Amino acid sequence: MRQIIMEYIVVDFEWNQSPYGKSASNKRLPFEIIEIGAVKLDEDGREIDRFSEVIKPKVYRKMHHVTKSLTGITEKDLNHGARFPKVLEDFMLWCGKDYMFCTWGNLDLLELQRNMKFYHLENLLPGPIKYYNVQKLFRIFYDEENSVMSLEHAIDYLRMEKKKDFHRAICDAEYTAAIFAGMDKEEAKRWYTMDYYQNPKNRKEEIKLVYDTYAKYVSKEFETKEAAMADREVRTTRCYKCGKTALKRIRWFSGKNRTYYCLAECPEHGYIRGKIRLKKTDAEKIFVVKTLRLIDGEDAEHIEAMKEEVRQKRQEKRHREGVHEG
Repeated sequence: MRQIIMEYIVVDFEWNQSPYGKSASNKRLPFEIIEIGAVKLDEDGREIDRFSEVIKPKVYRKMHHVTKSLTGITEKDLNHGARFPKVLEDFMLWCGKDYMFCTWGNLDLLELQRNMKFYHLENLLPGPIKYYNVQKLFRIFYDEENSVMSLEHAIDYLRMEKKKDFHRAICDAEYTAAIFAGMDKEEAKRWYTMDYYQNPKNRKEEIKLVYDTYAKYVSKEFETKEAAMADREVRTTRCYKCGKTALKRIRWFSGKNRTYYCLAECPEHGYIRGKIRLKKTDAEKIFVVKTLRLIDGEDAEHIEAMKEEVRQKRQEKRHREGVHEG
């Protein structure tokens, strides 16, 4: 039996957007990738190769002033690049077969897939994509609470030498690779991330992930949010520690930022907070990302307070409407 040798592709993308504002933006491609930079690491975190290419744009041929200022890339530089389909094909061939993507943050692979969809090239990278979010790993490994920590801040935190500027794809990929190389790879395996831009289409494709401190469920598509929230699998609150159904203490309710919450209790493991975010696909379908997390009594009281606040606001709204009608 052939032994699978896992390699890590630490990748970074630079992208441009409409220089004339959102109204002139292409809805199918709001951010156009103009540079790919990647470092290939072996199983032990040693660099074995790198990839760096500038891409000639098709949609936004003029650089947005912010992108130009950050990256230093000019229209002249871009005109010397190849088109996206050619660069992408070369990149995917360079990646090989047995590898795991690593990125700083959760946007790079999303925008890569959006660009691939624009050119009808999704078949080159079927999703959902399993990868390592090195920014997330950094927070876990170094107990850092800042969820939006910049790559430069992380380099400063680790007191690594800054030999190159930031905001060029190969440079950022190199810095991210240096951070990831110093991490425990076996520990990192416990905290992988799934990108679900290519979301599940049916029940068979649904995603169920269980980590040490929480569980995540990504549902199939629904026609409406009402249909999604009425689905039994969406609404269930099974304890991810023991697998038993947790008793609802507070049923699902709509909280802040179009997010739904609930409070359940497992007889063995205690309170569980349920959190649902409704996501919309490019085809205007709905799917659910549900997170279940064990919490303490204080956090449970916070959910109760949030529910009461929502109830009072609805009551006040009905009262105002009643007065107005009267």
